[in-house]
Amino acid sequence: MAMLLLLAIPLAGALFLGLTGNRRWAPEGNALISAATLVAAIWLTGSVDAKGTVFFLGGQFFVDSFSVFLVALTALIGFTTALFSRSYMRVEVQHARIGGGRMRLYLGLYQLFIFTMLLALTSNNLGILWVAMEGATLATVLLVSLYHTAAGIEAAWKYFILCGVGIALALFGTVLMYFAASKLLGSQGTNALLWTQLEQVRGQLDARVLSLAFVFLLVGYGTKVGLAPLHNWLPDAHAEGPAPVSAVLSGLLLNVALYAVVRCKVLVAGAAHSALAGNLMMGFGLLTMTLAAFLLWRQKDIKRLFAYSSVEHMGIATFAFGMGGPVANFAALLHMTVHSLTKSSLFFTAGEAAQKTGTQLMEKIRSLLTLSPSTGWALMLGTLAILGMPPFGVFTSEFLILITAVRDHPWSTPFLLLALAVAFSAIFFRVQAMVFGESPPSQLSPRSSLVPTFVHLGLVLMLGVYIPLHLAQWYNAAAQLLG
Repeated sequence: MAMLLLLAIPLAGALFLGLTGNRRWAPEGNALISAATLVAAIWLTGSVDAKGTVFFLGGQFFVDSFSVFLVALTALIGFTTALFSRSYMRVEVQHARIGGGRMRLYLGLYQLFIFTMLLALTSNNLGILWVAMEGATLATVLLVSLYHTAAGIEAAWKYFILCGVGIALALFGTVLMYFAASKLLGSQGTNALLWTQLEQVRGQLDARVLSLAFVFLLVGYGTKVGLAPLHNWLPDAHAEGPAPVSAVLSGLLLNVALYAVVRCKVLVAGAAHSALAGNLMMGFGLLTMTLAAFLLWRQKDIKRLFAYSSVEHMGIATFAFGMGGPVANFAALLHMTVHSLTKSSLFFTAGEAAQKTGTQLMEKIRSLLTLSPSTGWALMLGTLAILGMPPFGVFTSEFLILITAVRDHPWSTPFLLLALAVAFSAIFFRVQAMVFGESPPSQLSPRSSLVPTFVHLGLVLMLGVYIPLHLAQWYNAAAQLLG
């Protein structure tokens, strides 16, 4: 029942808001629908905690210790982003950046995006997972181009083309996975695409076919993760879309795509009994975080700056999952959590700062502490958190990843330290100028709320100091499940 509600609420909400999203009360309706989805996610989380893996519709859908915390995180960020959207999008309407028709489009597609993310996380079928990821792409392409500017349309097309190529490669990898499984499970039809069935027989699958399939799946879904060299869509999409869209793209879509890659890695590692999948993930992760760290120095737009920071952090998480083992997997799961919370809060703050100053160019954003103390403090604290300063949770996850790399893969340590140092200097240098600079900015005085931002930062601070017992148990169970 909980899983049915989890999927039905956002889907029904998408249809409802697609028809009524131009009404004055529609943003509040979006928040209420997201709140109901969060309640269903909490209910489902309780069921998994009490019963273990939960199945639905004859095993076509399931939630286990790995996916359950991502379901809860997706519902939580979906709710807080909907709360932030209420005031943010009304300011956009007041300044004639969007009209009532596009507000209806935004709200309907927002719920559709949440539905596709939850569908991908709860599906037991590789084919449905692929469909859900494609649906997420189609929904967010329209959200990225919501303002109908030339730059926005160009960014949407780049996003559509690159992710379209990526999803096509992922489809080919899925077909190869089915080909390998059909030799053993051919009589079971589409059940040969079920994760649970594949995991049971992974030691008997053709290692050569699965290894080839993983290459396509890693590059395909890795495009959506933002792994280099197919990461170019991400900065443009984040810079041109509304701030709430950037928040869910960075906080949710990247996680779900990485979830798909990690699920495939478990199968391939079990079939091939080799470190090929892990080594590929480590290589792509190091390349991605190093390249993104240096590209941070070239950015002039505040949202592009944090977009490249997302690329860097997804590289870190991919590297950690590639290393594998209980500590690295635990750290990667924690890093996904704290990055999603921190980066979504930073995009909230970046959107707020852009509305108050009338620009996204960092050189023109100055003296935020004077203009809006709440915005200035939110930007400064969020920046310290994402840069891995103690006692925030990003420090904990990065420290665990670093000590694991020093112990098991010492050759990677210089690359990790270099990337972290370059990213720290690039981001901190620019943010401190925006927060403490002396040039008085122009003020539009929009009314918006940063309560979701400080809620996220409070959670990230808590996870750096104390991880609740149940959450630690989920992380440990998921880490063991991933090997």
